[in-house]
Amino acid sequence: MKYIGAHVSTAGGVDTAPRNAHAIGADAFALFTRNQRQWNPKPLTAASITAFREACSKLGFGPAQILAHDGYLINLGHPDDEGLMRSRAAFLDEMKRCANLGIRFLNFHPGSHLGKISEEECLSRIAASVNLALEQVAGVTAVIENTAGQGSNVGYRFEHLAAIISQVTRKERVGVCLDTAHAFASGYDITSEAGYEAMWEEFDHIIGFRYLCGMHLNDTKKGLGSRVDRHEHLGDGLLGLKVFERIMRDPRLEGIPFILETPDETRWAEEINLLRSFLS
Repeated sequence: MKYIGAHVSTAGGVDTAPRNAHAIGADAFALFTRNQRQWNPKPLTAASITAFREACSKLGFGPAQILAHDGYLINLGHPDDEGLMRSRAAFLDEMKRCANLGIRFLNFHPGSHLGKISEEECLSRIAASVNLALEQVAGVTAVIENTAGQGSNVGYRFEHLAAIISQVTRKERVGVCLDTAHAFASGYDITSEAGYEAMWEEFDHIIGFRYLCGMHLNDTKKGLGSRVDRHEHLGDGLLGLKVFERIMRDPRLEGIPFILETPDETRWAEEINLLRSFLS
């Protein structure tokens, strides 16, 4: 089973997310559980938690179909202690929100060294940050997203993700979300069948399919190895439609959410239908 959806709005409260996903014909969705651009957002109310859980149950969204995303300000590999502590506190709050809402997966961008520490030290700080959160919150898996490698971001090579996982104590509660646009921008050429297979072979060898918890399906405006993160609609960018057809027909990629983050939300229903057409 392939669950297909998009990163939907929570305007009006988190309980609107399941309804917004259902409205575009999705059977998966991503969401922010708090304002992604604030350090101190409003806490979830008991009423909003209940409403979210009831909406998910009514509309058929189970734990395997929801991929929460943490806020943009968080940097779990921050080189400065003050920034690191602030990020860790915010990430812990994100984990607690997911636990309260019954969300199994919290997707996060690994972090940035900001040119002040080595990539290796940054990766170790990220792993330590994840360990601290997992020790304090049960039932939520920390899902690392591969990055395009823009600026000082780590996570643009599978070796980076594997290094984080290797230092996480509770490996049953860590996973990976692979973004197609980020993979291409970071240097993995998935536009050909041979390149697509080579990427997954490398992924399985370095990380392992057992850690794959979800995918972001985005085309890209920027070239191979550009290390620039610019999403485009499926088929309108440099990846083309064939790679997404391969993904939909790949028997190795089952039981996980496939999330659109393409620019124009009015096209999401169309893109979901397109992806489903590749399954037939």
